[in-house]
Amino acid sequence: MTPEEVGRRVVALLAPVEATASVSDGRSHARATVDVPLSSWADALRAARDDAELACDFFDWLSAVDELAAGFDVVVHLWSTRHRHGVLLRTRVPRETPVVASVVDLYPGAAWHERETHEMFGIDFAGHHGLAPLLLPPEFEGHPLRKEFVLASRVAKPWPGAKEPGESEAGGGRRAVRPPGVPAPGEWGTTPTPAGAAGVGEGPRGGTPARPARERPARPAPGTRPARTPRAGAAGDDPAAGRGDDEGGTA
Repeated sequence: MTPEEVGRRVVALLAPVEATASVSDGRSHARATVDVPLSSWADALRAARDDAELACDFFDWLSAVDELAAGFDVVVHLWSTRHRHGVLLRTRVPRETPVVASVVDLYPGAAWHERETHEMFGIDFAGHHGLAPLLLPPEFEGHPLRKEFVLASRVAKPWPGAKEPGESEAGGGRRAVRPPGVPAPGEWGTTPTPAGAAGVGEGPRGGTPARPARERPARPAPGTRPARTPRAGAAGDDPAAGRGDDEGGTA
């Protein structure tokens, strides 16, 4: 079945419940995506598993997406080992009461994923009796994958890689890392050193080179040839000068 056919089949199985089918972007890896009401979450997974045309017998993964004021999207991916097609099922839970039915009784492999989603997003899965901490220590407070969760590193130290102006009190950005042997911006020509990039071996801001420029002799005019400087020990213009006694002897 094509992704479009899979989506239409899920919608037909859930009727008269209103569900919306679409296709996720991914070209050859595109998947049918069906948005279902919160109250029909478990029914949608059961239909995808038990229907002979869908036969999604393999539970792949489950997670969530923080949509801020709109709530959380809980997403599950199922796969059919017989027909070689998959489907993404998605439902939205309100932020004030983030509760959705557990599907562990349908897919036992969902237990680990529901525990992680509960821990990272604070979403409760009704009917799951083992929502104990999975990755974080028991004393940890908060849900790290919620968008309002403040990273401890941002509080302890100003973030140097601010994306928006004024986000970081420290200002500036991260210092660019140069490959070995590449001179700093202030070590050649008059290229100004960027703000916040001053360091060892770099010239001051404003284009002053860190190394003094060497003076080179002026080039001769085209068509002229500079006079050669006599070598040390040369004797006048006599081509025989400088020869030894053996060279000047009789033939």
